[in-house]
Amino acid sequence: MSNRQRWMPAYIGIGSNLEDPVQQVRTAIALLAELPLSRLVAASPLYSNPPMGPRDQPDYVNAVAGLLTMQEPEALLLQLQALETRLGRVRRPDDRWGPRIIDLDLLVYGGLQRSVPGLNLPHPGIFERNFVLFPLSDIAPALHVPGQGIVAAMAAGLDKTGLRRVEI
Repeated sequence: MSNRQRWMPAYIGIGSNLEDPVQQVRTAIALLAELPLSRLVAASPLYSNPPMGPRDQPDYVNAVAGLLTMQEPEALLLQLQALETRLGRVRRPDDRWGPRIIDLDLLVYGGLQRSVPGLNLPHPGIFERNFVLFPLSDIAPALHVPGQGIVAAMAAGLDKTGLRRVEI
């Protein structure tokens, strides 16, 4: 951590399509609220959508959480990966588009643009994924995603086909 700590906004994409995905996403949101040096400030409604990868898997449930954090992005990413492991995710080299119990993606970290091994900020798929943009738009419509644009404007340009809010 830098010598000068300050709160930075960070947005986390959350997804699951195994072992009661709605509960997995809710549990992940609750655990995000417990991260050290971070505060959960917003959580979107949950959305159901078809898988992005192979179609022979269950639909996903997705949401986005907003944090204020004093963690550096790399440290925050390590904490997200530790939460995934705690929730039962086992990473395999061939599971990029496969089913998973939980997936936590660091989408945006302040106005930072960074590309280092294992971490790309902002997340490169935001602008093309309705299951990310619509929940993000629910909690941060005016957010400027560096190099991509304003969330609400990007969401307005995406097709909502296959995406539906999960009624609770």
